Amino acid sequence: MTEALSLVPKAEAKQSMKDFKSDQEVRWCPGCGDYAVLAAVQGFMPELGLAKENIVFVSGIGCSSRFPYYMNTYGMHSIHGRAPAIATGLASSRRDLSVWVVTGDGDALSIGGNHLIHALRRNVNLKILLFNNRIYGLTKGQYSPTSELGKITKSTPMGSLDSPFNPVSLAIGAEASFVARTVDSDRQHLTGVLRAAADHPGTALVEIYQNCNIFNDGAFEVLKDKQQAQEAVIRLEHGRPIRFGADDSKGVVRDHTTGDLKVVTVTPENESDIVVHDAHSASPTTAFALSRLADPDTLHNTPIGVFRDIERPVYDTLMSDQLDAAVEREGKGDLGALLAGKDTWTVVG
Repeated sequence: MTEALSLVPKAEAKQSMKDFKSDQEVRWCPGCGDYAVLAAVQGFMPELGLAKENIVFVSGIGCSSRFPYYMNTYGMHSIHGRAPAIATGLASSRRDLSVWVVTGDGDALSIGGNHLIHALRRNVNLKILLFNNRIYGLTKGQYSPTSELGKITKSTPMGSLDSPFNPVSLAIGAEASFVARTVDSDRQHLTGVLRAAADHPGTALVEIYQNCNIFNDGAFEVLKDKQQAQEAVIRLEHGRPIRFGADDSKGVVRDHTTGDLKVVTVTPENESDIVVHDAHSASPTTAFALSRLADPDTLHNTPIGVFRDIERPVYDTLMSDQLDAAVEREGKGDLGALLAGKDTWTVVG
């Protein structure tokens, strides 16, 4: 068992996907990408070999936030944007739990943006699955913090004026120790990213491109259509040159003048310049540059996979060590004595 899961009790018997399906009717729109993510998570959970009663899914508000109802584990459907804050308290106080957050682009990046970035910078031992469909689905199709500039929706009939967030860039900028992106319809890739996130000690953020077939259908079609994806998707693999396209005809190099990353057609003259992906680099510079490669409108040159996976101190461990040191130095505290200490008074009258 990995360090990230070492304190979580193991299951007494072998588990299957069926063990993680709840008895609740799954109520998403037919064809929603959430079904694919749910199936992938339910199918992946038995791999962890953890006791179900020590696994918790916490969500906020939105279509994706129905998720805890459908997992046969403990769960909490919490309030708008506050799932990372609630999960932080849970993970910090109960280190014997495997804590997962399920959120959406609206829930996490609008009202919940503050809570998300602080969970990332603290490096709490929890896993955040951010479903990104670039629209508000639950409230019937308004633009979201990840909608492209000029997006025409019910709330922006003349086109949105807000520049969209890039969740991966945001996470790397907040010093997240694990950041990845995957796609709802690519079961193998999605499961591999989930596996890497679960193995990671600290906060892992996984952005999942997820299709809303009612209010934003086809938003990621260029990344899903087999022929188009070959030219549009950059698959990141640690230790391998970053190449893609038919016969790996394209590659990512660093511009010697600006220092930026750019996509080029591979030739014998520039082949040695192709960047080798290093997800474990202590510096976030290259990971951030990779997150900026994709065209926000066409989604061409979109990297998927693990952008960053580094080790740094985990908040829950640091807090536990600090509490142990305080008890050793001062003895076990007395809450009653603290509340009725010298700095209190009684009002008579």
